[in-house]
Amino acid sequence: MNIIELLLDEENEVSGIEAVSLVESPAIESDFIALKSQEIKLAKVDDEKKILMGAALIPNKPIFRKGETEDYYVYFSADTVRKASELFFKNGNQNNATLEHNLALNDLTVVESWIVEDSVKDKSAIYDLELPVGTWAISMKVNSDEIWNDFVKSGKVKGFSIEGYFADKATLEASTDVNETKLEEIKKLLR
Repeated sequence: MNIIELLLDEENEVSGIEAVSLVESPAIESDFIALKSQEIKLAKVDDEKKILMGAALIPNKPIFRKGETEDYYVYFSADTVRKASELFFKNGNQNNATLEHNLALNDLTVVESWIVEDSVKDKSAIYDLELPVGTWAISMKVNSDEIWNDFVKSGKVKGFSIEGYFADKATLEASTDVNETKLEEIKKLLR
């Protein structure tokens, strides 16, 4: 099975992540968590924050793709994950969100973004997310009661999935020693 590294095409101005989608089954196999506000003392109403936190991209995570003629895996290096997260904000895409990659959503904003640098001391660990170093983590504010109630609270969506354009670095065939090593790494991750 082919293993393809995806990169940013720095000469193509449409390269990169255009939106973050709320999905039931994230390809990176990492669900988000829904954060609720802590009790606010002396407040008359204890409203929920309506913030989702989770992984947007995990470096070197094999992502299964079903092709027209054959199936394959793609992955992003840690360097590409970092560059893609930076380009996402540089291009002003933090308000671009979709539902299951089909329906454009309004009233959702990525309000926080960071690269995990220490999986034990990272903010994500406070919320029991086990994210590897190099992961692009985000927090997304949901300003729509309909989306929050009908999709988040109901459990219809469980994670983030990116939408964007990338170039493939190379197709790695499983016949060489280097590619055998990469294939073995992917098999271990899939178990």
